[in-house]
Amino acid sequence: MSVTTEDVRRIARLARIAEPTERLEALTQELNGILTWIEQLDEVDTDGVEPMTTPVKFPLPQREDKITDGGIRDDVLANAPKSEEGFFVVPKSVE
Repeated sequence: MSVTTEDVRRIARLARIAEPTERLEALTQELNGILTWIEQLDEVDTDGVEPMTTPVKFPLPQREDKITDGGIRDDVLANAPKSEEGFFVVPKSVE
């Protein structure tokens, strides 16, 4: 897969990046180089390789799944500028 100068111009416009016309050719070559490198990764045989999230294997910390800080609705609402029937009152944002 390769990109053209028109593709780079369109991508820059979509990303709201103002690139001078003389820089587009260099960007096109850079992007094509990156895409060539990514295509080389497709050639790597990954059969039997277990996916990993980190190169260092360690157990994730676990905690008991329990509800905490419940039943303090009135304490929380005491910080609100305005509340009504146990809920925060905020200005209407959608007509």
